Amino acid sequence: MSNVIPKTEWVKSWSEDGIGWVQLNHENKLNPLSAGFILAIKEATTKFDHDDSVGCIVLIGSDKAFAAGADLKEMVSLNYATVSQNRYIENGWLDIPKIQTPIIAGVKGYALGGGCELAMMCDFIVASENAKFGQPEINIGAIPGAGGTQRLTRSIGKSKAMLAILTGDMLSAQEAEKSGLVAKVFNNANFDNSLKEIALKIANQSKPLAKLAKQAVNVAYETTLEEGVRSERALFYSTFALEDHVEGMQAFSEKRKPTWRNK
Repeated sequence: MSNVIPKTEWVKSWSEDGIGWVQLNHENKLNPLSAGFILAIKEATTKFDHDDSVGCIVLIGSDKAFAAGADLKEMVSLNYATVSQNRYIENGWLDIPKIQTPIIAGVKGYALGGGCELAMMCDFIVASENAKFGQPEINIGAIPGAGGTQRLTRSIGKSKAMLAILTGDMLSAQEAEKSGLVAKVFNNANFDNSLKEIALKIANQSKPLAKLAKQAVNVAYETTLEEGVRSERALFYSTFALEDHVEGMQAFSEKRKPTWRNK
């Protein structure tokens, strides 16, 4: 939708210790995702992706919800012609998975519909014990449209994804972790500190090496084993051109922590 204005007032962003934080901060704590809201999220995450001081991006919501779905007030006025001609999903949504810097979704509360799709666009999900995930679009006369049927199936398998999408039922944080949708679950009291610890560990890695590792894993997720192994081998060879490769090897042999030069 070419005439959409990014709703930057609904996004808070700040950086500290090499982490770029992006918080969904809609006036409605359920963070309903409109076209302008998605563009603002895209702008904030892309800005950190281009910031050499940032080694990890963390996307978070409110205590009540990461994002509980699309903005239905916006969607109810749309029809087939408008969504197809204006590229309703392509605009903004397709840019977030292209971010090269490692990006984590930190989920408290609901991550439903577009919110679940947005979380799955990140490299992995860390959830609080009260988190709920799902693709309930079928209950409101739709199906997932921003990758939900594709990413959920790749994350938890066809059978579980089919059950979730055809019933619209939610998965608890514990079910999501057990099925592979979520990487870690922490209790509510420890969630913020635990999320930051993970982000700090990633942010303190060599930035070019982290980006190459992310790229290699994404190839495994998106293509065949043969193509993935070929791509991994090429990326592995390319690490030998980095100063950080030399520093990492030397630090290991000298039994010390590496001092990354990020080049």
